[in-house]
Amino acid sequence: MNNESINNEHGLPAQSEVPNRIPTAEELLQKANAEIQKLNENLSYSKKELGILYEVSNAMRSFLELNPILHTILTGVTAHSGLGFNRAILFLVNTTDRCLEPRTAIGPESGEHAQKIWEYISLSNQHIDDLIKKDKIDQNIKSQSSLFDSIKDLKIPLKDNDNLLSNAYHDGSPTHITPDQISKYSNDIFLKHFHTNELVIVPLKAKDKVNGIIIADNIYTQKVISDEDLKMFIMLANQAGLAIENSRLYEMVMHKSHTDSLTSLWNHGFFQDKLAEEVDKARTNKKPLSLLIMDLDNFKILNDSCGHQNGDIILKEVSNLLKDSSRDIDYVCRYGGEEFSIILTQTNKESGYSIAERIRQKIEQYSFPAFSLYHEQKVTISIGLATFPDDADNNNDLIKQADRAMYKAKFSGKNQTYVSE
Repeated sequence: MNNESINNEHGLPAQSEVPNRIPTAEELLQKANAEIQKLNENLSYSKKELGILYEVSNAMRSFLELNPILHTILTGVTAHSGLGFNRAILFLVNTTDRCLEPRTAIGPESGEHAQKIWEYISLSNQHIDDLIKKDKIDQNIKSQSSLFDSIKDLKIPLKDNDNLLSNAYHDGSPTHITPDQISKYSNDIFLKHFHTNELVIVPLKAKDKVNGIIIADNIYTQKVISDEDLKMFIMLANQAGLAIENSRLYEMVMHKSHTDSLTSLWNHGFFQDKLAEEVDKARTNKKPLSLLIMDLDNFKILNDSCGHQNGDIILKEVSNLLKDSSRDIDYVCRYGGEEFSIILTQTNKESGYSIAERIRQKIEQYSFPAFSLYHEQKVTISIGLATFPDDADNNNDLIKQADRAMYKAKFSGKNQTYVSE
């Protein structure tokens, strides 16, 4: 009988089953130190996560307007002290046109440009808070024009499910396209404009409804996007989606408080504030600015003969004509009663007169609703024009000059444009 059989007969373990040797105290200490180091690294990373989320969330709460919030979000995604992605683009949902529209982008124009930015930020010891407070760092080393220009006209229809961004919108989940997967999407509408070898797409949500999309990559550093990177990105995106929704609600309330309920034009309070702002801007930029003040001719007679409800219809029709005749850079306002005003930015007197005459003729030739079977409604308007800085050097005097010109047009026969002298 061999030793192994004897041992087994007495219930002892076979030689092959003898446990490993007991670790020495030094080995146990090394193992404990390694575990502590790993825990410290995890703690440090979690601390960084919370720090980034706190800084970005706090910054987003300090803004109410949408554009600063969007800039803050992408700064958190791309800043070296934030998530540290090389480039990021933010799309918002356009509910009217049912598409995704690019709204802002942050990223260098080349690898060399990226290096200059990171060196600048590193040397100046700037954190997220510093970057968010500064509208621009230094135009010589930071510019997003090239990146944004490459996609600014790109609209992604939400009805399509055959591209990355619309799929991410409908699915509502983050998408990580790895380097070995990127070739499958070579014909994607977005990737034809945004060339990369790896990217993440993260939806922005509020109340389980997607209101935007962020795309980010590491095209210059070629740093692999890890699961931890994606986890932090999602946490930031959750905060961002709520901030965007709150900002949109705020802007809706502000817009309503600044518009006339009958005509949907800007109201008198908005007109006064905006004119002062635009005059200051024109003075700084050394650009002209023209102001039109307009009054409907014989409106009291029309109201008395046709009734105030029909008078309101006339005011709405005229408001639509004024909006259709103005440019995107102009501000059409209801000055009060049957008076209207238009702030013509970057417009000299000659151009202002051409715009005023076009408006006057359009109203004169327009077929307004007939409130009587016996006569057709004819509406005309008298217009006064004044220009900064030719006629006045401040907003209050500009209003006086335009108003005075309008009354001269009235007393000179109505249905004409009178230019301030």
